[in-house]
Amino acid sequence: MLSAKKPATEKRTDFRAALKSGKLLRFPGAFSPLVAMAIQRHGFDGVYVSGAALSADLGLPDIGLTTLPEVAARGGAIAYATELPAFIDADTGFGEPLNMARTIQTLEDAGLCGCHLEDQVNPKRCGHLDGKSLVTTQAMVEKIRAAVGARRDKSFLIMARTDARASEGLDGAIARAKSYVDAGADAIFPEALADEGEFEKFRKAIKVPLLANMTEFGKSKLLTAKQLANLGFNIVIYPVTTLRLAMKAIEDGLATIKSEGGQASLVSQMQTRAELYELLRYEDYAQFDKNIYDFKL
Repeated sequence: MLSAKKPATEKRTDFRAALKSGKLLRFPGAFSPLVAMAIQRHGFDGVYVSGAALSADLGLPDIGLTTLPEVAARGGAIAYATELPAFIDADTGFGEPLNMARTIQTLEDAGLCGCHLEDQVNPKRCGHLDGKSLVTTQAMVEKIRAAVGARRDKSFLIMARTDARASEGLDGAIARAKSYVDAGADAIFPEALADEGEFEKFRKAIKVPLLANMTEFGKSKLLTAKQLANLGFNIVIYPVTTLRLAMKAIEDGLATIKSEGGQASLVSQMQTRAELYELLRYEDYAQFDKNIYDFKL
């Protein structure tokens, strides 16, 4: 009741099995445990913890300012709240190979089911912005090997993200992805592909599971789940969607309160107290407390 019933190890093995099913797994982004609980309620396959959403929620731009303890704490709280596998953005691994090793073990301990690591120079930039700089392929290979060597649960998924499409072209990104797979990456995240043709070419070239990033206002065309499934992709993330929806509603609501002098006209647009309590399982907590209180030897 107080957390997910499934232990992290079971979530990881379930996630691995789902990846082999041939089904496209849909992972909306959660920037809080409550959002993760809503994602589970709506029947999605998993929860994604976006570095961009996490940094924005802390009032920071997505330029590598968040720290491993901050990311692990938020990711762990989200993983704790849901039966779904939680997959997290670990940016550039928070340092060099030794830091990468510590990052993997910290995220394992936090209950995450996997993470992706990117080949940008630190401090990184949002993957759909211009002007990104990359480390060498060899430097990224060394970090992947450190990550793979450091994990203790073999079911913890290590995914390599490449941002090479913008600076080295599609063929360059594919070449890097192949090197990352050879280094031990379980899956690949090709960032900022342009259209169906590029997604299709990547799929034909890479044999491990692939992740598609369907982020709004980015460089990739927004494809449907059916299109991505037909292209042979294995996971799709909607990293900042819930944050953008929430912030738009908040901005509009605050403007209404300012102009109208109160929130009465907004009540019909709100999640009710009853709906919130149902999502939080208030009755289960009350029953748990009652059972303890009424306990007799």
